Amino acid sequence: MSQNPLVLFMPSGRRGRFPVGTPVLDAARELGVYVESVCGGRGICGRCQVEVAEGQFAKHGITSSNDHISAFGPKEQRYAEKRDLKPGRRLSCSATVQGDLVIDVPADAQVNTQIVRKAADTKVFPRNPALNMCYVELEEPDMHKPLGDLDRLFAALRAEWGFGELSADPHLLPQVQAILRQGQWAVTAAVHQPDTEGPATLVALYPGLKNEAYGIACDIGSTTIALHLVSLLSGLTIASAGASNPQIRFGEDLMSRVSYVMMNPDGREGMTEAVREAINSLIGEVAETAGIDRRDILDAVFVGNPIMHHLFLGIDPTELGGAPFALAVSGAVAMPARANGLDLNEGARLYMLPCIAGHVGADAAAATLAEGPHRSDDIMLLVDVGTNAEIVLGNKDHVVAASSPTGPAFEGAEISSGQRAANGAIERVRIDPVTLEPRFKVIGIDVWSDEPGFAEKAETVGVTGICGSGIIEVVAEMFLARIASEDGVIDGALAAKSPRIIEDGRTFSYVLHEGKQTITVTQNDIRAIQLAKAALYAGIKLLMDRMGLTTVDRIGFAGAFGSFIDPKYAMVLGLIPDCDLENVKAVGNAAGTGARMALINRDYRREIERTVRRIEKVETALEAKFQDHFVAAMAMPNKEDEFPRLAKAVSLPPRKPRPANDAGDGTAPRRRRGGRRGRG
Repeated sequence: MSQNPLVLFMPSGRRGRFPVGTPVLDAARELGVYVESVCGGRGICGRCQVEVAEGQFAKHGITSSNDHISAFGPKEQRYAEKRDLKPGRRLSCSATVQGDLVIDVPADAQVNTQIVRKAADTKVFPRNPALNMCYVELEEPDMHKPLGDLDRLFAALRAEWGFGELSADPHLLPQVQAILRQGQWAVTAAVHQPDTEGPATLVALYPGLKNEAYGIACDIGSTTIALHLVSLLSGLTIASAGASNPQIRFGEDLMSRVSYVMMNPDGREGMTEAVREAINSLIGEVAETAGIDRRDILDAVFVGNPIMHHLFLGIDPTELGGAPFALAVSGAVAMPARANGLDLNEGARLYMLPCIAGHVGADAAAATLAEGPHRSDDIMLLVDVGTNAEIVLGNKDHVVAASSPTGPAFEGAEISSGQRAANGAIERVRIDPVTLEPRFKVIGIDVWSDEPGFAEKAETVGVTGICGSGIIEVVAEMFLARIASEDGVIDGALAAKSPRIIEDGRTFSYVLHEGKQTITVTQNDIRAIQLAKAALYAGIKLLMDRMGLTTVDRIGFAGAFGSFIDPKYAMVLGLIPDCDLENVKAVGNAAGTGARMALINRDYRREIERTVRRIEKVETALEAKFQDHFVAAMAMPNKEDEFPRLAKAVSLPPRKPRPANDAGDGTAPRRRRGGRRGRG
């Protein structure tokens, strides 16, 4: 076994090699992973709890096991006897590194935890829910009319509420008579009818008048889970909660999780259990916040990318790991919520929106429903930037969709000082083009780094790394300040002008911040961003080619990350095509909005089911032009495409002359090969 095992901390993704015997807490501190300890490592406070993630993590070349951490020590034994140490938890001040490890810092032990930026919007939609509360009064039993109690209830519902075919959820059959008598033959029936003219199901029954019912709308992202509690009677969102997706411990990106399933016999079960537990915890949180009984939640709508979709439903996602990227089920899924492990009313129903294609999921369908390119006269580009970007383009006449393997760089992984969006992360950057001096904004601090009061607040919050929006801005600003060329190369000659440019092996780096943690942007960091943005842009270009377009009218950034991208810097970087900046908007958690729409109005369910069948799917991995578009998109903003509308708003550096062998026909020279054809 190596004397310097590799230790990877999740969900931050930070990693390093440490000698055998290194306390896990010391390894975390050296890597800048915040694990709280207020007792000086004496095993008293219990704030430094961690968990070992077991299994093979192919992406990182790690086989992690509880055998690779020291045995339960006296400090931990003493703490477990006197306090509460959950099964599987270790005190990182006591446990030591004995071999390669993947260490999970649990959400309840994280102080600088990721900020979940998927709040519900305030849009109001027409209400026509699949679940309705129906008050009826029945005749009492009559020996001369030997109709069963449930049958008389059905007759009353048909007569007073116009239902046709009715059935009852099996769990209600033993309860119906007692509830009817408790209500003295006046009851409120919760009836689920997904289609206006279709069959209906009695899912809950209450004595007397029951004038409340709730539903949940949930977006299961690969990084975060956002859940909203909605009143089915008013259509209003009354509570929201979010959390990091606990599956991060199994892999940062989607293909890492598929790989984990393939290499670990219980991998699928472990990830399914983890996400369902997290969702049930969020349900408890929103119910407590709203002051309601979770048993009054009767309907649930879920969206997610195809791999999250499959894992939540308990489906092995292995087939999505390679061509032809076959979905086990692509249409909408409807079932009792209890069949999927949800702790709601026993009769609650679950609906999951349809997936568009093998890597364009129910979340993209929900975003499409919310933003409505299929209803628009204008050409709209809708992009959800994540570890696997989902792209929808079109108007009411034609809509196309694809996914593109951007990888986790935009979320802080693969970046030397990268981290997820948490207090202490740099999220905004500006660089003076003359002095090359930066100023920046940090999550948790309300002033810029060059403003009074920043230093004092930074002592408390810290400056711990740089998150996705900050990474985009710093690379774009380095380009605008001509620190980095259009090809992404840091100009080492500027070291004579500014101490911010430092030699870093055979390349150069830019020092963004010096403090307790020095934060630099390296040549490798820029290359990781170039690879990610080129993959996204190439996917967009393929869709534009398919539609015969050279421009788009509107661009919408969806998702938590998209909400915090500055459109100007996204365009300077070449993440998106040229467009009037006023027509580039963050559309928030559009997937969550689409889920809410489907929850409060069943007509929206039918609309998106019809729309998905009409969307043309483009598989980027099979398109010959992907590589050409990818190579051109490695430059900032782009080697081939002009950005005249951006140039009106931003002073772009002059472009390098094209090589003599470039015909200028949009076909890039073939001497560079950098495209990643895999999925991320």
